[in-house]
Amino acid sequence: MDFVSIRIITDDVARLAGFYERATGVPAAWASEDFAEIRTASATLAIGSTRTVPLFAPGAARPSDNHSVIVEFRVDDVDGVHRSLAGHVEEFVQEPTTMPWGNRSLLLRDPDGNLVNFFTPVTPAAIARFTR
Repeated sequence: MDFVSIRIITDDVARLAGFYERATGVPAAWASEDFAEIRTASATLAIGSTRTVPLFAPGAARPSDNHSVIVEFRVDDVDGVHRSLAGHVEEFVQEPTTMPWGNRSLLLRDPDGNLVNFFTPVTPAAIARFTR
């Protein structure tokens, strides 16, 4: 089994895809106006319209209602990501901070209010965990 993606349901796919394109530097791949993906080497962030929810189960997902999941991206320079997003993010939850487990982390909210963590491993132990 492979873990391949997380999907965010939103009322505005273009707005959210545009945010993640800016934040990651990865262009969205569009399947339709109701579905886009930000594809990285290790996983995909899928962004689906509320119009797609009834295809699975009506009412199964609600946009802008996440209170437990953090979407995470490993980046080469978390401080650089912070600088590039300044002025484009409404809420930085935590400025770049080195965490006890060795990652330098930036926590923010995307336009739908989802928590997003950009991090860079900075200690030898953290770097070793992500070396493949």
